[in-house]
Order: sequence, then C-alpha cells, then structure tokens
Amino acid sequence: MKKFWLLLSSLILSIFIAGEALAQQAAKAELKVGFVPGPYIDEFKAGVEPELKKKGYAVRYFEFSTGLEANNAVFKGDIDANVMQHTVFLNSYNERQKTDLVGIVHVPTPPMGLYSKKHALGTPIKPDSTVAVPNDPVNLQPRSGSCATSAWSKSVTASRSMFLNSTSSRIPVVSRSCRWKQPRRRGRSMMSTSPPSRAISRSIAGLKLTGAFALEKMTTPYINVVAVKRDNAESPWAQDIVAAYKSPTFKTAILSDRFYDGFALPDYLR
Repeated sequence: MKKFWLLLSSLILSIFIAGEALAQQAAKAELKVGFVPGPYIDEFKAGVEPELKKKGYAVRYFEFSTGLEANNAVFKGDIDANVMQHTVFLNSYNERQKTDLVGIVHVPTPPMGLYSKKHALGTPIKPDSTVAVPNDPVNLQPRSGSCATSAWSKSVTASRSMFLNSTSSRIPVVSRSCRWKQPRRRGRSMMSTSPPSRAISRSIAGLKLTGAFALEKMTTPYINVVAVKRDNAESPWAQDIVAAYKSPTFKTAILSDRFYDGFALPDYLR
C-alpha cells in the first residue's frame, strides 16, 4: 500500500511539473518575428507590438533579404513567425520544401500596380508599348493579367497567344496593344508592374498606390498572412498575435495613416 501511494505521488508530481512547463511555454516571454523589405514591419510596430507588450511579450525583429530565407527561419525554429507572403506563395514554398507552414491571420496588403516615369497619369498609352513584369512565376501569371485588363479595359483585346519567359512559366498575353516582357535592364520599358511590397516601401522605391495607372483587383489568396509552423498555429502566443491584429489599436493605426490608402484590407478592418 505504501508503494502504491509513492507511485501515485510521483505521478501527480510529474503531471504538475509537465503542467508548469506548458504554462511557461504559454507565457512565452519573447516573440521573434521576421520580415522582408516592405510595409509589414511598420504595420506590426504601429499596431501589433503595443498590444503584445500589454500581454507581457517582448518582440524581437529579424529582417531577411528574401522570402525563402524568412520561411526557412520559421521552419527551423530560429524565429516564431514571419509576415511577408500570401497564401499562394506559402503553399508553393511548402510543396517545394516539404514544410508545414500555415497562415494564421491576413494583414493589410498593397496590390500590384502599373507605374511609369515616361507617361503622366491620364495620358493615352501608345500601341506596342512595353510593360516590364517581375521575374516571379508565382505572382506573375494570375496578377499581371488582372492589372493589365483593368488598365486598358477599353482597348485590350484578349488573346490566347502565349510566350515563354525566363522562368519557364507560360504567361497569357492579354493585350495586342502592349508587349509584356522581362527587360534585361531597368528603365528601358515604357511601364512596369512593380512587386507591391517593395514598390511602396518608404525605404526602397517609395511609390504611391495613388500614382499607379491601375491597381490589381486583389483576391483573398493574394492578401498576405502571418505564417507560423502548423504545430504552433493554435498556441497561446500565436493566437495573441491574431488578437493583436484584430484589436482596435491596430485598426486605428492603419485606418488613420494615409500611407495605407489603397491597401487591400482583411475583413476584420472593413
């Protein structure tokens, strides 16, 4: 009987220790969040970090040159989350790398736009003008077409012809009035479709969405997300990040700053 009570006491103690360990994990002291160049780190600092600090978190920021590096850091556990990609890119990365990252909340995202230094807004576009497109097959095929169609809705003639770009992805030519290509040198094209995050970054190109000839009609799969490992998606700290994005503090920070005019907004900000 004495041995039974000793075993029971040991079991209860083990459960208590395990519970304490889980509680400590839930009360994560520091969150490591990664970004690539773009507006997302500013969004986070303005409206998310203040809410996380109220709950006792310290936030440590990591900046990466590419999305592949940022995703790899999450998968390896070097950082807890990153903010820089849409679901289509994330799914493509998971498929190629055999990883298990998931999005836990959408974030305000700038749409892709058509910009030009050679044409003033409102001026007609000459036939056979050249439009530069990014060397990115994940973004290029579905997005450049929607942007072009909205830009020249009165003059675009749909075409089923195709051309092969340098990434070996096939892209439909949506207009006989304009040529879509990836020029070897910048500045040679009449117009360009710029990757949105870098295009409007205050520290990089500094373009404004209001200065675009046209903006894509962004659909949900192309609105960026906060990405974490699947096993962490329901963790207390991950859900605290979600709650911070959906907080009044974040809503005020975004809607009161004219910089975010034209961004595609998640449902919780509408």
